[in-house]
Amino acid sequence: MKKIIFFLLLSASMAAQKVELIKLNQNIKDKFSRTKSLTVIDNRTDKNLGTVTYKEEPVQIKFTNEDVKNYIESWFAADNKTRGNNDIALLLEEITINDFKETGMVKAKVKISSFINRNGKYYFINRYNNTLDFNSKVTPNIPKAVSSTVSAIFSTLINDSYSHIALSTPVPEAELTNYEPIVSKNIKYLNAAELTAGVYTDFRSFSLQKPQEGYYVDKNKKGRVTGIKNRENLMVSGEEIFGYVEDGKAYRLTPAGFLEMEKDGKGYYVVSSRLELFPPQNNNGVMIGAMMGGMVGALIGAAIDSSGSARRSSNAELSNIYIDPLTGEYTF
Repeated sequence: MKKIIFFLLLSASMAAQKVELIKLNQNIKDKFSRTKSLTVIDNRTDKNLGTVTYKEEPVQIKFTNEDVKNYIESWFAADNKTRGNNDIALLLEEITINDFKETGMVKAKVKISSFINRNGKYYFINRYNNTLDFNSKVTPNIPKAVSSTVSAIFSTLINDSYSHIALSTPVPEAELTNYEPIVSKNIKYLNAAELTAGVYTDFRSFSLQKPQEGYYVDKNKKGRVTGIKNRENLMVSGEEIFGYVEDGKAYRLTPAGFLEMEKDGKGYYVVSSRLELFPPQNNNGVMIGAMMGGMVGALIGAAIDSSGSARRSSNAELSNIYIDPLTGEYTF
């Protein structure tokens, strides 16, 4: 009898547990119909996303359809009736959500990569590889915020992958889980004995070590950078600039100004903070777009100063913010 009562109580508890569903229903139509298929490779070691606390109750985060491979592939098929020639593969590496009850923080770690598949060889396109923070003090409904953010990451990455230029290093299917070192060994800036001096308009040009011809760093009498100018001696908008290299050192344009890209055994980094790089008026949606599409010009404004000291937030705890070697985006 006791066993029956325990089973009934357990069943009731399980039935009562609240669930927040991740709905993949945003538009992922390939506007130019270049893509023939989207194949999902789910390499996550843990398929359980996690549970977060909302109004002092646990809420489980799940996909609407827990067969994620079929869910995403069906989503693509429904939005793309006209097909092209490209076969895209989406590699799910990690989606984990951790609840830190003592601080009221929730962290969502998401790592998803995209490739173009050509005759069994995979060519890296892009990836989202980051940890997003959600604070219960400023986010009223964290479960809903987490689910909508994960959904936005998928749609943004898929839409970007239709037209994003793939890297030229082939990765055999058997080595797909080890793609990063294979791809990295042929990325010029990672392996150059010395970086090429000049101005770079985007991460791709920096990665290839091909500075923009006719662009130069403009400085005042004190030697501080006042802007980037072109061959017509006109100031170039911050939206068109990734950074520059001078005397073998790389400087990246951020909302806090040009910050030196230093390097250690883990890779390139800037000494900054999430608060500086993504000011508080910008939500996770903007952060997602910035991380996968290059730094948004609106975040840069007029922050042109190699020292950046006048714009550094006194509230920000500075640390080494590493740069994704394959995409150039910040990783937290």
